[in-house]
Amino acid sequence: MSTTSELHDPVTIGVVSISDRASTGVYEDKGIPALQDWLGRALKNPITWQPRLIPDERETIAATLRELVDEVKCDLVLTTGGTGPALRDVTPEATMDVADKEMPGFGEQMRQISLNFVPTAILSRQVAVIRGKTLIINLPGQPKSIAETLQGLPHAERPVHGIFAAVPYCIDLIGGPYLECNDEFTKAWRPKTAVKPQRG
Repeated sequence: MSTTSELHDPVTIGVVSISDRASTGVYEDKGIPALQDWLGRALKNPITWQPRLIPDERETIAATLRELVDEVKCDLVLTTGGTGPALRDVTPEATMDVADKEMPGFGEQMRQISLNFVPTAILSRQVAVIRGKTLIINLPGQPKSIAETLQGLPHAERPVHGIFAAVPYCIDLIGGPYLECNDEFTKAWRPKTAVKPQRG
């Protein structure tokens, strides 16, 4: 008898927290647990996690992203941290270093969501790219902001879509696994022709 998880495509997800201080043990990293918590609740798919905690070094970040995509074969890689204007914030540059294609809509929407909370959202420089058959997205550094940008503001007077609504279909288009969301937590959007029958 099949379990519910066996009905869904397995997915390998890289979660990368980028912080000089957390990577050296000055304080506890909160980025990786926040990403795993949100995605674990959002997806029905069985997930193989590939966590990495690294410093704000452009070459190290780029090498880590290449490893997760080219060697580990992650379907999705999410980074957190290092996207502001400070001198040590180089995550977007490192992400662009490994890109085959840029996906600017993700960064635009993340800033739009965050502007509902703080005017300094315009200082964020998150980017999203495709490398091979993998989608790589830079997220903010704070757990609350991670959840807000992924989920959006579904209950606002004027609801705002979170960026994750577009992630499953993007992964479809680049040849990845079929991601299925727990609709009571967050919903993915696909055109009707791309929707497969519910599998539990």
